Amino acid sequence: MMKKERSMALYEHIVKLETVEECVRFFEDICAMTELRAIEQRFDVAQMLHEGMVYTAILSQTGASSATVSRVNRVLNSGTGALAELIERVAEDNAQKQPEKSNTAE
Repeated sequence: MMKKERSMALYEHIVKLETVEECVRFFEDICAMTELRAIEQRFDVAQMLHEGMVYTAILSQTGASSATVSRVNRVLNSGTGALAELIERVAEDNAQKQPEKSNTAE
């Protein structure tokens, strides 16, 4: 059986999504609900690991299996780096959107 080459069409379309709502609708259309929940869970695990949370807290908060947490941790440490880069980028964007706290007493 011949292995099909990766189709870039999906990724080209994903980068054209303009809002979070549009992104949610797109993924709800293209993924089974179980696939989508699994992806969301893995991403939640990745964010928690990136923040330095311990496995036990992640397991209890996400309901993910220890195998999933371990797999996501391996990706964060040995993957392409794209997941960690995106988590950092969004964290930086969110930090810039936060109003600066004043050091003066009112």
